Amino acid sequence: PNQFGLYDMHGNVWEWCSDRWHENYNNAPTDGSSWETGTVDRYVVRGGAWDIHAGGCSSGYHHFWSVDSKFYSIGFRVALDFT
Repeated sequence: PNQFGLYDMHGNVWEWCSDRWHENYNNAPTDGSSWETGTVDRYVVRGGAWDIHAGGCSSGYHHFWSVDSKFYSIGFRVALDFT
């Protein structure tokens, strides 16, 4: 597992994030919260997918998709906090 206790985080499907797309990290939240201001119709996807190069399969690698996009390698992760 990674530092958060999660397995297989990268390379399965792109995972939707609640962050809006920004060209850089200037003025990004520093408290771990979602960056929900910005471009209206584009959200961040992270983690790469089975159909991308190996360098793209990391949490630092991100891209954007429109909210109405449908693509076979975009998904989401369900996580449960037991605390």
